[in-house]
Amino acid sequence: GILFTTYATLRSDERQGRDGAVKASRLSQIIDWLGADFDGVIVFDEAHALANAAGDKGERGEKTASQQGRAGLRLQNALPGARVLYVSATGATTVANLAYATRLGLWGSTDMPFATRADFVAAMEAGGIAAMEVLARDLKALGLYASRALSYAGVEVEMLEHQLSVEQIRIYDAYAGAFEIIHNNLTAALEAANITGEGGKAYNRNAKSAARSAFESNKQRFFNHLITAMKVPSLIASIERDLEAGHAAVIQIVSTSEALMERRLAEIPASEWGDLSCDITPREYVLDYLAHSFPTQLFEVYSDENGDLQSRPLVDEEGNPVQSREAMERRDRLIEHLAALPAVQGALDQIVQRFGTEMVAEVTGRARRIVRKANADGSDRLCVENRPASANLGETQAFMDDEKRILVFSDAGGTGRSYHAERSARNQRLRVHYLLEPGWKADNAIQGLGRTNRTNQAQPPLFRPVATDVKGEKRF
Repeated sequence: GILFTTYATLRSDERQGRDGAVKASRLSQIIDWLGADFDGVIVFDEAHALANAAGDKGERGEKTASQQGRAGLRLQNALPGARVLYVSATGATTVANLAYATRLGLWGSTDMPFATRADFVAAMEAGGIAAMEVLARDLKALGLYASRALSYAGVEVEMLEHQLSVEQIRIYDAYAGAFEIIHNNLTAALEAANITGEGGKAYNRNAKSAARSAFESNKQRFFNHLITAMKVPSLIASIERDLEAGHAAVIQIVSTSEALMERRLAEIPASEWGDLSCDITPREYVLDYLAHSFPTQLFEVYSDENGDLQSRPLVDEEGNPVQSREAMERRDRLIEHLAALPAVQGALDQIVQRFGTEMVAEVTGRARRIVRKANADGSDRLCVENRPASANLGETQAFMDDEKRILVFSDAGGTGRSYHAERSARNQRLRVHYLLEPGWKADNAIQGLGRTNRTNQAQPPLFRPVATDVKGEKRF
């Protein structure tokens, strides 16, 4: 027989059934079904999903191996007679991510000079691209590697640059000024909470590092969302021209703001979801940071065994954290200041609410979304719309059947799916692929671009990366 399974299923642990009996993990069930003497083929499609199978060293220390990667290794180790095939357009972004490909014999075999995985990784990192090219040549000579490059003949690339308007520049500068105030207040709050002392000396390095890291990550996330949202006016104008010309638009994003939306909806009674009035914009990320991650807990200073000043969290008699009144006052003032700044709606919501769900096919991981509906009197209202598990398949089919002319996809729909001008599909229009938000992972962005340029297509796509004239964005 033939067994199909997902990586998520492969990594699932054993569980207790309703009858109290322990049910074996899916991996164990698969191994038992195949049998120890199995000599058939195991195909790991999109094998890069097994990255970090053996752990790695990151900037902040050791990174533990992923459950998915470990499950892939266990399957290969349990079935030594199986023939294994790895398939991926982006096999590994770092040498260490090849740990899942044990059957290539890159280490611990007579064909390669590397006794261990660590030796192989060290040699490849030292040799750079030249060493990887030699490795690819040798693997191909041994019949272990085949690389088929999809032709980019006919594919065109046009940059779409959005010039920030005077109002957008004012909003950007206002938020930049707000983050400068937050940064200055963070320094003062760390000192008020006894996490640092005069001159920035750290009494508690872990607490200081955590506070700074939370600030920087939220700052970077916020400005990424803000700049992406500010591009949308030019994007919408360009899509409208595409539709008039008879083309189909495909928009690639990363962020859907689903987690933020779910937190906001949890604060609103379900009875009010039919007519919403709430703020779900990039600004809410910063307000969440201030409310939950801005350091307000008071630390007590003490001398360690070497006489150096350190600090530790201060708790009351009941074990509750003691808050720094000064830090809390600073945080509350920051929240008031930020709440007064203008809000900019997220990119995905702008697109869906501008063109409507009858025109836009959404292929994301969102289980719910906020859409605009028309009332009987002609006015509009915002309401919550649930999306079933099968929504992505239905939306993709509607786009390929030419029932919807615009498709938006995130990482959830960025690998293994086809949105190209397939000859067997009704929608063979020119795909204008907008790279609105490339994200932080180059391999994911490349995977996304491959959704509209595939075999058996009536015509190649037009790629339009969308950028702004903000110099801070260009370095990404």
